Amino acid sequence: MADIDIRITGRAGRITLNRPQALNALTYDMCIAISNALIAWRDDPAVDLVVIDATGDRAFCAGGDIADLYASGKRGDFSYGQKFWADEYRLNAMIATYPKPYVAFMQGFTMGGGVGVSCHGSHRIVGETSQIAMPECGIGLVPDVGGTLLLSRAPAGMGAYLGLTATRMGASDAIFAGFADLYIPQSLWPDLIATLETTGSTDALCPHDAGPAPLAAHSGIIADLFDQNSLAQLVHKLNQDGSDFARTAVKSISRNSPLAMAATLHILANLPKSATIYDALRAEYRFTARAIEHGDFLEGIRAAVIDKDRSPKWHHTLDTVTPETVTLMTSPLGNMDLFTGE
Repeated sequence: MADIDIRITGRAGRITLNRPQALNALTYDMCIAISNALIAWRDDPAVDLVVIDATGDRAFCAGGDIADLYASGKRGDFSYGQKFWADEYRLNAMIATYPKPYVAFMQGFTMGGGVGVSCHGSHRIVGETSQIAMPECGIGLVPDVGGTLLLSRAPAGMGAYLGLTATRMGASDAIFAGFADLYIPQSLWPDLIATLETTGSTDALCPHDAGPAPLAAHSGIIADLFDQNSLAQLVHKLNQDGSDFARTAVKSISRNSPLAMAATLHILANLPKSATIYDALRAEYRFTARAIEHGDFLEGIRAAVIDKDRSPKWHHTLDTVTPETVTLMTSPLGNMDLFTGE
C-alpha cells in the first residue's frame, strides 16, 4: 500500500506512515493494515519489537482522514463513521496492550488519530519539532482514540485544559503531561532505528534533556481554573479570573463545540482512577457513534475543512448545554457498546 509501508526489518516489525502530502493522516485502510500487521507479529518469533515512524518533516500523523466520514454523513449514512471509529479504537486498544515493545517516533504534528497510534505505545519518542495535541472539540468531537485516558492521568486540571483548548505540546510538555516518554534529538533517530532493527532490543533508547516544560510553570493556575466538572462553571471561573492566561484560554474555548466540551468534561470526570484503555475508548465511542447524526461533527468539518470559513454554527452555546443533552450523547449504546467484555 503506497500510503503505508509495513515490513519486517531485522528483528523489528516496521510501520512507516507514507502520506506526507496529507500530513500522514490515517485512512481506514491504513488502520486495518496496522491492525493486521500487529496481529501477525504478536506471536511471530522473528519479531522482537515494533517500530512506527512516518515520512516527511511536518508530521508524524496530524489525525484521521475525515473526508470520507464527512461525505458519508452528508448522505445520511452514519454506519460508516461508526465502523471507522470502532475499528480504529480496537487498534488503539491493541497498541496499548501489545505484549511486545512498541516504539513510536513522533516528529512534527501528532494529533488526534496520530496520538492513537503512537501515545499508547510502550516507548514514545519526541524530538525538537514534536507538536502533540488533541483538537477534537474544534470539530465537534470529544478527544478520542483513547486520548481521554491520557488526559485523565495528567496533573490536576491539565487534562481538561489540553482537551478543551487543544494546546499544542512540545517535547518537554508532552513528557510532563504523560503523552511521551523520551526526548531524543531527531538527528539521532535514523541510527537509533537501525539499532532497534538490528538488536530487537530497546536498550539503546536513552533520554536526553528536553528542557523545562512550560505547562509545569502554569500547573497551579491550570489546576485552579480547569479542575471542574461543569463547562458553565469552568467558563465562569475563567471569566472571573481575568488574567492573561485565562483570557487566552477563553479565546481558545470559544471556537469549539460547547456540546463536545461539556461531554469531554463529563467523560473525564467519570473515568475512575483505575480506568483502562477499554474504559476510555468505550466512553469515547458512546459520543462519537452519535456525533455525526446528533452532534456537531458535520458542521465542525464543514467550517474547518470543507468551506474553511472557521465560523461553525454549533447546536448549543456555552450557556445552553444541559446535563440531559450530555447524558443523551454519552449514555450506553446497548449492543453497540465497545469492549463490553473487557
